Amino acid sequence: QGQLVESGGGLAQPGGSLRLSCAASGFTFSSYAMTWARQAPGEGLEWVSTIYSDGSNTYYANSVKGRFTISRDNAKNTVYMQMNSLKPEDTAVYYCKAAWGKAEHWGQGTQVFVSS
Repeated sequence: QGQLVESGGGLAQPGGSLRLSCAASGFTFSSYAMTWARQAPGEGLEWVSTIYSDGSNTYYANSVKGRFTISRDNAKNTVYMQMNSLKPEDTAVYYCKAAWGKAEHWGQGTQVFVSS
C-alpha cells in the first residue's frame, strides 16, 4: 500500500524559509509525478507545484513562482519543497500527491503558519 509522509512544516516569519519533505513508500516512486498542493483555512485545495517522475520538468502556480522550488531525490524516495520569502498568505496545510496514470497517493499534510 502506497504511503506518503510530509514533514518540515511549522511556524515561520514573513520573509523566512521552510523546507518541506515528503517521503514515499510502498510504490515505485520514480515512476510517479509528484505534486504539492495546499489548503488554507476556509479555502479549497490549491495546486502549488508539480515535478515529473524524472525531475525533467517542474511547474508552479503563479502565487509561488520565483519563491518556491520543488525537487526530488528518487534514490531517497523523497520530494521536497523549498519555500523562501514566505508570506502570511502561504499559511496552509501542505499536501503531497503521487500520480501515475489513474493511480494516486496522498499524504496526511503538514501545517505551515507564516506570521510575525
